[in-house]
Amino acid sequence: MHKLKNRLHYAVSGFALAVLLLFIFNFDSPNSSVSKNSSTDFPHGYKVVSPYVPEQLDFCGEDVPLENIDVRERVEREFIVQTYYHSASVLYLKRLNRWFPIIEKILKEKGVPDDFKYLALAESGLANATSPAGAKGFWQFMEPAGKKYGLLINKEVDERYNMEKATYAACDYLLAAYDKFGTWTLAAASYNKGKNGITNQLGRQKATNYYNLVLNEETSRYLPRIIAIKYVMENPKKYGFDIKENQLYPPYETYKVKLDTTVAHFADYAKLHGINYKTLKIFNPWLRDNFLTNKKGKRYFVTLPKEGSFYVIPD
Repeated sequence: MHKLKNRLHYAVSGFALAVLLLFIFNFDSPNSSVSKNSSTDFPHGYKVVSPYVPEQLDFCGEDVPLENIDVRERVEREFIVQTYYHSASVLYLKRLNRWFPIIEKILKEKGVPDDFKYLALAESGLANATSPAGAKGFWQFMEPAGKKYGLLINKEVDERYNMEKATYAACDYLLAAYDKFGTWTLAAASYNKGKNGITNQLGRQKATNYYNLVLNEETSRYLPRIIAIKYVMENPKKYGFDIKENQLYPPYETYKVKLDTTVAHFADYAKLHGINYKTLKIFNPWLRDNFLTNKKGKRYFVTLPKEGSFYVIPD
């Protein structure tokens, strides 16, 4: 009986191995019935393509020299990344519908090219992000640069998180950089590497053009990434993004109130305006604590949602 069991075991094992080998060789064979175009492919009908890169591109009206093979391949890399980084691109398309109208208005007011709204998108994804280096907000200001360009930053208030004020500060930086370098492309590159960093590299390499500079990878990819984001966001369906209008994040309906006193607790302040603490923080992320010490009567403007425009969850 024991020998019979062993024989059966070896027979079954041998048969299983034969079937497995037959499947492997049949699957790999060019004449296999399970071909690459079979209906068993997963996902059926899916194909990955190299995304379209236009023959002409510009940033702020300044041509991108795509005839240079290095520049073209750097730009193409970012088109590929942006096209297939689906989650980020979908969120970008949703968020820009809410925030771009505000940013566009300030850029126009300050005389900064409209394309710089895509710099903010590249920097933060239009969210009040914090980088590993400590840059914060939509425009990713480090603390020294934020203070230099007029943003108040302390334990209770951090205006890097005030999107409108940070946009004005970014405009001031970019205008100063344009005056220094003479092109918007170099001004944008300096936003990533700093004015001194770009100045040093221009001198060291005896160059005058961003696309001729040997730079660290982040700054080398910076302008191509902004350009790719710009083109994909302006032509989403060309790159497979079919976001319906009713799926975009709508602009907030808000108004502002002046605040020039000390606030003992912002939860109480919020209730006076018919909202709760969380809602107050959503619209005013620049308020960094639950109180405000304002002994000198500094004037702030708090953003509040218009009545009925933002549902507040009752406690």
